[in-house]
Amino acid sequence: MVGNEVYEPEFEGRIGRTLGESEAWWPSRPQPSAGAPNVVVILLDDLGFSHLGCFGSTIDTPNIDRLAADGLRYTNFHVTPVCSPTRAALLTGRNHHAVGMRSISNFNSGFPHMRGRISPRAATIAEMLRDNGYATFALGKWHLCPMTECSQAGPFDQWPVQRGFDRFYGFLDGETDQFHPELVYDNHWIEPPGKPEDGYHLSEDLVDRAVEFVHDSIGVRPDRPFFMYLAFGATHAPHQAPDEYLSKYRGVFDEGWDVWRDRWFSRQKELGVIPPDTRLAPRNPGVEAWDDLTDNQRDLACRLQEAFAAFLDHTDAQIGRLLDSLDDLGIAENTMVVLLADNGASQEGGPFGVLHEMKFFNFLIETPDEAIHRIDEIGGPHSHSNYPWGWAQVGNSPFKWYKQNTHEGGVHVPFIVRWPRGIDERGGLRDQFHHVNDVVPTILNAAGVTAPMTYRGVDQLPVTGTAMNYSFGHADAPSQKTVQYFEMHGHRAIYADGWKAVTRHEIGQSFDNDRWELYHVAVDRSEVVDLAHAEPERLANLVDLWWTEAEREGVLPLDDRGLELMSIRFAEHSPHPIDRVYRYRPPMSPLPAQASPAIGGRSWDMDARVTMNTGDGGVLYATGTENSGLSLFVDRDRLVFDYNIFGEHHVVESSKTIGAGDHVLSVRFRRQAKTGTATLTIDGVDVGSLDVPFVMRTMSSVGPSIAYDHGSPVALAYAERRDGYPFSGRLRELVISIISRQHDADAAASEARMTRGRQ
Repeated sequence: MVGNEVYEPEFEGRIGRTLGESEAWWPSRPQPSAGAPNVVVILLDDLGFSHLGCFGSTIDTPNIDRLAADGLRYTNFHVTPVCSPTRAALLTGRNHHAVGMRSISNFNSGFPHMRGRISPRAATIAEMLRDNGYATFALGKWHLCPMTECSQAGPFDQWPVQRGFDRFYGFLDGETDQFHPELVYDNHWIEPPGKPEDGYHLSEDLVDRAVEFVHDSIGVRPDRPFFMYLAFGATHAPHQAPDEYLSKYRGVFDEGWDVWRDRWFSRQKELGVIPPDTRLAPRNPGVEAWDDLTDNQRDLACRLQEAFAAFLDHTDAQIGRLLDSLDDLGIAENTMVVLLADNGASQEGGPFGVLHEMKFFNFLIETPDEAIHRIDEIGGPHSHSNYPWGWAQVGNSPFKWYKQNTHEGGVHVPFIVRWPRGIDERGGLRDQFHHVNDVVPTILNAAGVTAPMTYRGVDQLPVTGTAMNYSFGHADAPSQKTVQYFEMHGHRAIYADGWKAVTRHEIGQSFDNDRWELYHVAVDRSEVVDLAHAEPERLANLVDLWWTEAEREGVLPLDDRGLELMSIRFAEHSPHPIDRVYRYRPPMSPLPAQASPAIGGRSWDMDARVTMNTGDGGVLYATGTENSGLSLFVDRDRLVFDYNIFGEHHVVESSKTIGAGDHVLSVRFRRQAKTGTATLTIDGVDVGSLDVPFVMRTMSSVGPSIAYDHGSPVALAYAERRDGYPFSGRLRELVISIISRQHDADAAASEARMTRGRQ
């Protein structure tokens, strides 16, 4: 007998000196239980409770409506107020603070509840299902990894393929341009397979790839079910859609948000998605009566709402293509399809809406009288638009407040589930209270899978969500979810047995001064009648319950910081060197914004060491898009710098040609309060200077590229090119040095606090 413990310790056969003296053995592979369904989870972004046709809207969503007609609509379903936390709860079945995602994954506060990553103590549904024999695919928005770790330098442990997904196609940050996305395929960055002039749009690309992933899997292994997580960029800003969809909605919303809010509210009652005695919440502060707006305010607001509607309509068409593919494959009958939103409609467009959302983060209020001159760009590749508060509240009908808030407008969203083999009723309504952490146990129940106590040697947090399967066949079953806390940047709420206490926190104020409201949401779904003064004892008990839940779920310490956390740098495993000198050598993949030099609102130097022949040209460094950013490039043997302030190009060209040979091509950028200067040098000699009237603190969500311009072209000089104007000489090294000036840091921190206050 020959032992084999060293090579395969689990071997259960017998090994002798010859085959005749031996007994073969094959380990069993994980196999789902018989009849385990395929599962498709479709997640929409920044979508209010009333935005879908089957939840009250008049925006065309026929395919989502078809999904609802074949399944169930849950009308009392809740999420967290912001995207990354909802995604963390959706994929783990635990509360977001407990798994390390207090807020968006761009932040790491230094406390366990805000690490910007999902804790290893919380296996994802993909990890659980893959270990039980499922194929697993993720497509679209991830936003569950620290963005400082999203470059090709890694680490990759929090990328989708390392968190349970066999395949991934999408983007890692919180938003992307739908015409020029920052795309990742599995573990590597790629260029989009098309251009907007070719008819490219990310939503279509995602569904093309989703169908391909399914075909690849079941074509070889039809016996193996799959789990698909399809998280569209829609309907997060930028609101972008093909021209035919934009044209479809021209003039549709001209009656204004007051008329349409009443109209959608009435449709909600007709559809039965709100109780018949529900009252419409009053206008949120800052939302003016439509009739009180100027003509330019109304025209701009309508065009922005048209872009949103077109974006949603176009996304619905892609969902229809996916559903059709399931039908064509003959697998729709045993595929559970879940569709929901990650939070309510966004307030980030401000009172008037914006053509370019990054202006909001630079404290630039673009008035409707200014924006009206570019109104025809809205919805296309030349805009990064978001609609105003008034339309966001329409989308959140009948509720108050928005995304970021713990009132119903921020956390009450549509939820649809269709599973023909597992749910008999078609078109039914369910009004049981449920929360996003309930999705994982629901899927596990349907798949016959038990959440592991340990995963990869790590003890696991319990799955705290409540499976919803009990309600599939019982519309009148009492809700088995009786308590759920909420918290976001100090906004807090607690639900318990039909009652809700909620407070809207003022940034920077003492949490002890927050005023708690009390609503009997079982009969007052839209939080209209505040019973805090009428029932102080009940309110006190609920507030005490919130603190109990907060301690148990890792919510503490309370922390109302947001964007300013992006300025926190970490020496260990950081892409940001201590001396703030960055050295790049092409070829390189594009860099995510948070893993690249923080040159927004700062003073800096850039030196490109090149070897050129006469006639060589191209981009040395570019960051941003055609809507905002900067580019340093060589054109017609001259060094050129284009500082693109939201479409206003400020350009300087060297006074002399560069010539053949080895050179150091540089730009010295100095900030003076809100303005700045850019000086070009060739081999240390000044050859041009530019006064910059406004220094952008936040240029774009799109990061830089080296030796070419990734995505949409930043500079006018090469705007017509389709290849990113790659540098044809040799760029040996590009060095960026951040100039440490205390007033720069102080200004950035002050601006971050101001931004938070305005959100």
